[in-house]
Amino acid sequence: MIEVINLSKYFEKKKVLDNISVTFEKGVTNLVIGQSGSGKTVLLKCIVGLLKPDEGEVYFNDICFTKLDTKSKREVRKKIGMLFQGSALFDSLTVEENVRFPLDMFTEMSSEEKHERVNFCLNRVNLTNVNKLYPSELSGGMQKRVGIARAIVLNPLYLFCDEPNSGLDPKTAMVIDTLIKEITEEYNITTIINTHDMNSVMRLGTNIVFLYQGTVQWVGSKDEILKSENQKLNEFVFASTYIEKA
Repeated sequence: MIEVINLSKYFEKKKVLDNISVTFEKGVTNLVIGQSGSGKTVLLKCIVGLLKPDEGEVYFNDICFTKLDTKSKREVRKKIGMLFQGSALFDSLTVEENVRFPLDMFTEMSSEEKHERVNFCLNRVNLTNVNKLYPSELSGGMQKRVGIARAIVLNPLYLFCDEPNSGLDPKTAMVIDTLIKEITEEYNITTIINTHDMNSVMRLGTNIVFLYQGTVQWVGSKDEILKSENQKLNEFVFASTYIEKA
């Protein structure tokens, strides 16, 4: 579980996040939704420590992450997997080298152990015989799956996904959504997904947090979202031209 308590973030004098308090549950897909500029990515970066909040606290289970020293934060980050928008793979590294990168950074595993772990993760995301290929030789959907394999290679307790379906066609997006959901439930991970894709929301939204101009406007599930009377949420939801039925 991850808990955010009274978190605020300023850039110069502009308040980008305003007193955010939310809880992200373990073993389910937690979604943060909202239009561009609502504060989704800033919130994600504050939670993982890429940005320092100006006010408030972030707890990973019972650990107050925001109050830890640099060394202790590094220990928590070993338990975090990240799937970045655009996959963020290293173009000069092969698929195997990309997935192995966190193992090289954070473990003392032998080369054989790393190789076995990489293959296990690639098999888990349904990729075989791609170890020696480079990202440029893969489709967008395959790159995303490599990104997921890299994100889970350290057996994380927490998984963060920033716009995982950005740039993907609807069929491939559905495959990625399904894969993230399966991995979350299979390994009992606390998963947080930033998205503005309503199709993903209706497929995955066990716990949904709606941000508007840096504030939490609504919290609920995919079964509740279409029944909401929150005007700002409804404007966001029904601005989409197509919503796949759950």
